[in-house]
Amino acid sequence: MHRFFIAACIAALVASPVAAQGTAAPAKPQTIVFKGKAPVSHKVLEVKLPKPKEGDLPNGMHLIVLEDHRTPQTTFQLIIPGAGGYFDAPGSTGLASVTATMMREGTATRNTTQISEQLETIAATLNVNAGVSALDATITGSALAEKFDNLFDLTADILLHPAFPESELAKYQQRTAAQLAQQRSVAGFLAAEMYQKIMMGDHPGARVAMTPDDLKKVTRASMLAFYESHYVPDHAAIAFAGDISYAQAKTLVESKLASWKKKGTSVAAATNPAVLTTAKVYLVDRPNSVQTSFYVGAPAVDRKDADYDVLQMMNAVIGGGPTGRLFTHLREEKGYTYGAYSQLQAGRFKGVWTASTDVRSEVTEPALTDIMDEVRQLREVKVSAKELDDKKRSLIANFALSLESPQQVLSYYITNWTYKLPLNYWDSYPRRVMAITANQVQAAAKKYLDPKKVQIVAVGDGKKIEETMKKFGDLEVYDTEGRKKAAMVP
Repeated sequence: MHRFFIAACIAALVASPVAAQGTAAPAKPQTIVFKGKAPVSHKVLEVKLPKPKEGDLPNGMHLIVLEDHRTPQTTFQLIIPGAGGYFDAPGSTGLASVTATMMREGTATRNTTQISEQLETIAATLNVNAGVSALDATITGSALAEKFDNLFDLTADILLHPAFPESELAKYQQRTAAQLAQQRSVAGFLAAEMYQKIMMGDHPGARVAMTPDDLKKVTRASMLAFYESHYVPDHAAIAFAGDISYAQAKTLVESKLASWKKKGTSVAAATNPAVLTTAKVYLVDRPNSVQTSFYVGAPAVDRKDADYDVLQMMNAVIGGGPTGRLFTHLREEKGYTYGAYSQLQAGRFKGVWTASTDVRSEVTEPALTDIMDEVRQLREVKVSAKELDDKKRSLIANFALSLESPQQVLSYYITNWTYKLPLNYWDSYPRRVMAITANQVQAAAKKYLDPKKVQIVAVGDGKKIEETMKKFGDLEVYDTEGRKKAAMVP
């Protein structure tokens, strides 16, 4: 395994000499002198990831084990397709999320305090999660190898015998109601909520958070019903990394989860959201806001699409981190913001490409103009050879560094299992990245950042920015509760 080291250039400031008898000589401009440069290898990184051992269990589960005995630590991930919020019935957003959270709040033989105390005693972690738009629920945990059997015993109890105590549900609802009310005062949340609704429409992927009414609907009976229907082993996978062998993991799973029987159920396939064909501008009026929060984006691809690697490269160029064009332009050159980034969201259904930032209200127009200009340049001007090469090496360097973590390597194989990718998918990743051309990046930008499909969401004080937002396209105005309102400026 190759390792990457980042060498920094050393700069020296050349100061003016001081003249005799205390009289200073005329000041000379300070300059940066680069003392040396880090050597750059032009060879393509060759990697061969350690391969896990895999197998299928009688109850339908897929077992993945990546042995690594360098440290006495073991982690696991249990992925349960069909148990995420994607499968919440209309009007019941958040049921899957609450069900997952409440599984850890008590079993038939342990209450929430006992669960927490046992985890603390063995210095272990254990969490159950299901996002409001996720297709899967996940159970994750970690412990020292010598205590891992204790952790997995607790895991089995939580998975197989959740009690969903009503007393704990009441406490959870009280805490969460306050959080749901509070998040509506956060501009970033309002922007994300509106943006996902625009990009995904009625698709489950539009869900960002449950509402207070959704929260009130959750009962012990509804959680039990969801659990019984969706927490099945038929299509699940359990993956281990660290100080554990395949034989040990298989024995542990078959003994602790012996009663988790196959039910013969199928998981509904994920569908794609409706296609957007018209560009539009949306303003969420947040009175007295001193900033404008932007989400700018367009429909993209699913994870298995042939364009995925190229779109990742395109994203790295425009907004992937502090060396992306958006960050450099909006923060370093203009001082409009503390940060500007972009990301590609791609899963089992088609996702979106999104750029986001927060700027001062008074620079709303120039900031958005610059964002749109960066998008335009991606379509119209080829990325330079140097910039493209820098991004390629940055992506590969980050990938190489990630291989130091057994848990991260395991996550790559979980991705393989989830999307049915080739076994050598990650071994070939550096070569695929280095093979991407400027023509491909430009072609992807032309295809996916079509001006006819780009959507703009702004959250800010309508009195200050509504007239500005009209300059960027057909405008719709909403209040902070998501209700459409009449434009304030005729």
